[in-house]
Amino acid sequence: MNKNLSGDIWGGFAAMLVALPSAIAFGVTIFSPLGAEFGAKGALAGMLGVAALGLVAALFGGTQRLISAPCAPAAAVLSALTIQMTQQGSGVALVVMTLFLVALLSSLVQIAFGLLRIGELIKFMPFPVVSGYLSGVGLIIVMSQLPKWMALPKGMNWWQGLMAPELWQMPSLVIGVATAGVMLLAPRLSTRVPAVIQGLLAGMATYWLLALTAWPELRALHDNPLIIGPLAVGGEGLLDTLTGPWKSLSESGLPRWEHIVFPAMTLAVLLSIDTLKTCVVLDALTGSRHNSNQELIGQGLGNLASALIGGAPGAGTMGATLVNKASGGSTYLSGVFQGLWSLLAIVLLTSLIAWVPVAALAALLIVIGFKMIDWHSFQLVRSQDTVLDFLVIVLVVIVANTVSLIAASGVGVALAILLFLREQIHTTTIRRKSFGNKVFSSRVRNQHELQVLAEKGQQTVIFELQGSLFFGTTDQLYSAIEPELNSAHFVLLDFLRVQSMDMTAGHMIERIRNMLAEKHARLVLTRVPERLPNGRDLRSYVDHIGLLSDNTAKIFDEFDEALEWIEDETLKRAGHEHVSGEGLPLGKFEIFHGLNDTELAALEACQVVRTYAAGDVVFAADTVGHELMLISRGEVKVSLPMADGKTIHLATFSRGQFFGEMSFLDGRAHSADVQATRETELIAIDRRAFAKVAVGDPVMSISVMRAVALAIADRLRHANAELREMRQT
Repeated sequence: MNKNLSGDIWGGFAAMLVALPSAIAFGVTIFSPLGAEFGAKGALAGMLGVAALGLVAALFGGTQRLISAPCAPAAAVLSALTIQMTQQGSGVALVVMTLFLVALLSSLVQIAFGLLRIGELIKFMPFPVVSGYLSGVGLIIVMSQLPKWMALPKGMNWWQGLMAPELWQMPSLVIGVATAGVMLLAPRLSTRVPAVIQGLLAGMATYWLLALTAWPELRALHDNPLIIGPLAVGGEGLLDTLTGPWKSLSESGLPRWEHIVFPAMTLAVLLSIDTLKTCVVLDALTGSRHNSNQELIGQGLGNLASALIGGAPGAGTMGATLVNKASGGSTYLSGVFQGLWSLLAIVLLTSLIAWVPVAALAALLIVIGFKMIDWHSFQLVRSQDTVLDFLVIVLVVIVANTVSLIAASGVGVALAILLFLREQIHTTTIRRKSFGNKVFSSRVRNQHELQVLAEKGQQTVIFELQGSLFFGTTDQLYSAIEPELNSAHFVLLDFLRVQSMDMTAGHMIERIRNMLAEKHARLVLTRVPERLPNGRDLRSYVDHIGLLSDNTAKIFDEFDEALEWIEDETLKRAGHEHVSGEGLPLGKFEIFHGLNDTELAALEACQVVRTYAAGDVVFAADTVGHELMLISRGEVKVSLPMADGKTIHLATFSRGQFFGEMSFLDGRAHSADVQATRETELIAIDRRAFAKVAVGDPVMSISVMRAVALAIADRLRHANAELREMRQT
């Protein structure tokens, strides 16, 4: 326990060293458009945000080791809002009030996300949209910080500054270059000191080197636009920070609602995505599992506390979190200690923070912004399969930087939906098409019946459906089925692999049913699931939309049942009615048609006639068997028992068929269960009795064995043909 506490203390300290400089930079970014004198207010807001988020979000969140602090997405949204309102001529008091209300509302929205259990949904934001978001925010950060790096006059953007190099301030440029260079080289210089700290120290050292040599005016603390300036953190300063928004309300009134709601919603979504993205990475690194909804509640409460004390909003940050983990942090207490260390820094280090160069903070943010850009996404251009995903990323970035982040979110999600629909539309809904003369039911037929089904089976078309049947795939499905409607007597639709179905697809299937009914053909549905992955009862849905409103369509639970019914109907239409009358004598069985009267008489001497009621077990798997069973009348079902207690239907035998031939030949145990499905009369030929008769009549023995072997060979060929048909796509 002590070891964990020590790790959390030092992990929190290291995380504070990373989070605090970045938070100061983000805070300055938010408030600096109001004027150079507001840089100190922004720095204080960043520090207060680190403390509030560290304490509250860690206590109420759902992720171990996570460090929360003001972040780039918050700086991008709020600084863009500040610039927009300033350009529109809004007063300072109104802008400050707007920033406060946006932060407050976004924190409440985050809490609502957690309470409504939306955390899981936010994690499933399409990757191209997330990539575009992060890249767009990164570009916004870079473009907003370039003027500060160059120390351009207020109101001048980065492009205007690049076109006017005479306005660049050389000290600011040198400080920024030193900061960015050391930050980029930091992994080679030291792995113990975070890159942000190394870069910031390099920037401050460069500042004082310049101040003590070529530019003595840099030694001034007051009215120096190149540094943060004095921070009012005493009682009066903190009181002003706490009461500032409310004073602004009394001075300027409420801002326009669109300046609050849209940025707040954008901020809440971006901060939530940023946090949960960090949580997912942390889970992968530590093997832990975070609680998304609880984390959103904790983040919302942390941002609420930060807003109420005048701090900047934030999220779970990747850099500080990884530093915390590497420094020994292992529980939520590391985040709490990070907040406590931040409070101590606010009290003890403000005189030092006042001398932090603005150019150094700008350079830090530019490096962070460049790292946020998803440069790997350019690899998507190389493949035709991924070029559309790249275009989504590019469009989100463009909209984010030309219109707004909220517009980019809408465009990105809309494009992701369109890409998904495109993928679904181009995915075939027909997994396999086959015909009734290639695929047969498990009912074993005699040669005459098989011949009829082979001749008429082409009139039965079987479609194995898959995927989503909705308005986007309806035309494709109809185009595949429509050519068969003129000649088909039966159309069988297998729904086993269907994932979803909407009203448009249902109406199309109803149309097919009506077209078949006009030609006295039948539509048959099978394996319609009661529960789809989306929870819908598709069987009830099919009934509700009217597909089963009359007798022109049939529905079956099992594919084999549907196929057997179609076969029976095909045989009936061909004039071959199923006969189930009196018992069939031994000489009438098809496999014995080649035997003469003497051989039949010798065979009849071995027979034993048995009668079974419906539901009676003829024999069970693994029981000793030694009889060839011939069905004189009735019907039996052969099933293979499984380990989970379920069974697989192998075959159905009726009058004139035989079974048990494997045990009759080798004398070993039965491999399947056999049960009478209705009152059944069987003729059993015992293996041992047959052997005694065969000794005196070897010709009869050879004839019987030959007949059984030919029948088995015919069944195997039939099974091979079905397997070949099933393997074809």
